[in-house]
Amino acid sequence: MSLIFILAAFQGFAQQKWDIKFYNEINGREVEIYADNNEFMPMSAVFEFTLSNMTSSLANGHTVVIPPLTKKFLVSRVTVNKPNSGNSFSYTNTYNFGDVTASAHDDSYIYWLPFETGKTKLIFQGYNGKFSHQGAAALDFSLEMGDKVSAARDGMVVAVEQSNNRNCPDISCARFNNNILILHSDGSFADYSHLKQYGSVVKPGQKVTRGQHIGYSGNTGFSNGPHLHFSVFHNMIDGKRKYIKTRFRTTGQEAEILEEKKSYHKNY
Repeated sequence: MSLIFILAAFQGFAQQKWDIKFYNEINGREVEIYADNNEFMPMSAVFEFTLSNMTSSLANGHTVVIPPLTKKFLVSRVTVNKPNSGNSFSYTNTYNFGDVTASAHDDSYIYWLPFETGKTKLIFQGYNGKFSHQGAAALDFSLEMGDKVSAARDGMVVAVEQSNNRNCPDISCARFNNNILILHSDGSFADYSHLKQYGSVVKPGQKVTRGQHIGYSGNTGFSNGPHLHFSVFHNMIDGKRKYIKTRFRTTGQEAEILEEKKSYHKNY
């Protein structure tokens, strides 16, 4: 009879703790590794195994995507090679939200300006802006405190943070950011950030349509004044984001990439 010794360590990325659980079950001379994903979006994980007289069905460094709202998803089956010899294994695990294997963006999609009809707003920091957008395709719209924020694209709300009421013009305050995260049909996400405290009118699991009111603008987190920070991205396993420049409908039926220091009127 062989004994199996297990040591596991987990590391997650992002601002909040995601509701995902990894655990093991021993079945004879096998160990089965499972995941329970209680989020409304897929979660991605990478495992690194150290094996002694054992083999894993999941290769080191291979990304596994756990579907949303899934219980007992089989991640890997670890088997003993020689039954009557000593064996052990350990593993480390890194995980992040979203399907990190998704990279295609629907470039034909036309986003709507994320504020109320009849309003005109300035882009006071654009893509790769000098204050806080270095290397990030993100937009800062000049919404005032309490202005309505609307969805720029159809999708599903997968995360809401709205309990914070602090801000400062330093990255150290990023942990106080209020935001709404929406998952799109192509696997990309939209982040609507710096919302006012308790400024969300949607909740995780809710489907939203383009133009729908989702929250209220504020001045929380890494911010030096009221505004709406908007970005579209694909997530990566190491906690970084692959940002995407998107086209917006402006006046009439025109679609364009928005530019810093220009104002845009929403007449639809």
